[in-house]
Amino acid sequence: MNRLIITVALCTSGLSLRAENANERLEEATQIFKEIMATPEKGIPQDLLEKAHCIVIVPSLKQAALGIGGKYGRGFAICRRNQAGWGAPAAVRVEGGSVGFQIGASSTDAIMLIMNERGIRRLLEDKFTMGAQASVAAGPVGRSVSAQTDAQLSADILSWSRARGLFAGIALEGATMRNDLDENEELYGSKLHNKEILLTERKPPGSATPLLAMLNQYSRHESPNKPLETRAQEEITGDADRAKPKTDNKP
Repeated sequence: MNRLIITVALCTSGLSLRAENANERLEEATQIFKEIMATPEKGIPQDLLEKAHCIVIVPSLKQAALGIGGKYGRGFAICRRNQAGWGAPAAVRVEGGSVGFQIGASSTDAIMLIMNERGIRRLLEDKFTMGAQASVAAGPVGRSVSAQTDAQLSADILSWSRARGLFAGIALEGATMRNDLDENEELYGSKLHNKEILLTERKPPGSATPLLAMLNQYSRHESPNKPLETRAQEEITGDADRAKPKTDNKP
């Protein structure tokens, strides 16, 4: 057992040897999105990108496994800001465990689209688990969504991964996503909660300009429906109303 623990630790520690800062990670996220959108036949369907409320890009999501596996990655969530296009990026961490039999380690790029208000509400929380608190499904690949299943059509989050040049849908069941306050401090000068970034007109850092320009280039500027803050608040209020006990108004 001790040998197993030591081996897993060595695999995981080897994954974190590459030093990066927030600005470098934003540049990497930009390159990932650029490469994926450059091959539309093998990328994210255009109509899904245009319908999405938010996008999450996690460069180099790490995974190591030896009997027990784990995932770890740092990336950014970006949401639409009405006519102004896409807003400032908020830093996130994706973490999760899995049980498997693969011995070794891997690194993949992950992209997620937040497709509805329920997904937005989860994204604005301190931490949530995909699959448990927000439904997640593997996203379809190609120019259109004709191959979508019912599960994909109703999912809060659609997700893809790219490894060794292969881009495919993947369901990140069991992975958690949370605020990365340290990364936000690096970008904005203080440990902002993601709500303080995604729900405001906060000015994005200069390193995010190329990514935002590319998002605006490949999808319409308008928010799919109402302003993000309004939509998220309505979803929260609706849940609170549904949770209230019913009362009998009869005398």
